[in-house]
Amino acid sequence: MTPIRQNRSRSRSAALASATCALLVTGTVLTGCAEDPNEGTNGVGRLPAAKIQNKTRSAAETAGAVRVHGNVVSGERTYALDMRLKDDGGDGSVTTQGATFKLLRIGEQLYVKADAGFWAHGSGQGEDGEGDAAAASKLGGKFVKVPQGDPSYKKFSGFTDKALLLDGLLTLHGTLATDGHDEEAGVRTIRVTGDKGSGGTLEVSLEGKPYPLRLERAGGAGTLTFSAWGQDFSLREPERNETVDYGKQLPAS
Repeated sequence: MTPIRQNRSRSRSAALASATCALLVTGTVLTGCAEDPNEGTNGVGRLPAAKIQNKTRSAAETAGAVRVHGNVVSGERTYALDMRLKDDGGDGSVTTQGATFKLLRIGEQLYVKADAGFWAHGSGQGEDGEGDAAAASKLGGKFVKVPQGDPSYKKFSGFTDKALLLDGLLTLHGTLATDGHDEEAGVRTIRVTGDKGSGGTLEVSLEGKPYPLRLERAGGAGTLTFSAWGQDFSLREPERNETVDYGKQLPAS
């Protein structure tokens, strides 16, 4: 993580604070006052850890949009995410076990786009393999509509659901505590931990709204960064020639 680099205005503020700070001299002991790391911030750094977590969750829930980037470990799989999310959908990519696929959700309609190798799970295994190869040829490189009744719909749509994804991620476990100040992507932060880090670590912005900026999940279950809070983006329906409607259930992949 990038160390804090003070800019000129902060350095001048620190110098002024030091110059005006009252000093008490007793014998050879000199006592002064240090710069307040929360001065000029949104003030959440002065709050108890539990209140900071509540405020950052509230800020995240009310933001219109966000970009989520990083990796999540679930079961025996690691998923690398790069998703832009808002209340009515999301757009981005997911990589797992060497396969990358694009996800696009607009309202209730979910699309998956991947190359033929993603769909050819049984290729080369007799008659079923021939069928899978034929399906892969048809689906590869297209936006494939995912039926809501398909088992993959719930799993894939979870990566595009802002409320659901953030609710599952922005929870620290165990006893909460603050653990100093830092900086994330040039923004000053306050660090909140669960059980001294074993229950997760969250970097919360001290500038503007107290958005979460970086999360280390409990138990080594991944690290994510959050950016572009509140920055709207467009979701475009694919053209008809880019789209395939496979039917009621997709081939397993």
